[in-house]
Amino acid sequence: MIRLLPYLLEIGMLVYCLIDCAQTDSASVRNLPKITWVFLIVILPVVGGIAWLVAGRPEQRRTRNVPWPSTATAGFPEYERPRRSSPDDDPEFLAGMRRSDQKHEEMLKAWEAQLRERESRLADDKEPPADGR
Repeated sequence: MIRLLPYLLEIGMLVYCLIDCAQTDSASVRNLPKITWVFLIVILPVVGGIAWLVAGRPEQRRTRNVPWPSTATAGFPEYERPRRSSPDDDPEFLAGMRRSDQKHEEMLKAWEAQLRERESRLADDKEPPADGR
């Protein structure tokens, strides 16, 4: 099993780098064209994969110099952050919910009336003839 480990690592790295390269936008690939990186990764799996990770992959830039994990809040200090009310406190939201509920209730009543009408028609059709046959 230990003998297979290098091969498994090579295949895993090949697959990861190939998928990563294929999903990367062509404009953000560094140093070589994207198709060249794909060929390099396939032809030289270990060296090509390491080269892709080091020199070809787009740089991941941080937007702010904030220590990880980020404690910053959407660009606003706490005292300047816009207030948001929850949906159940918003009168417009509640009115819209009531309208939606009323509309659904009306649809349900109409469907029930249609169902009762269909059932009564079926019951009338299944009554035995008056002559007893």
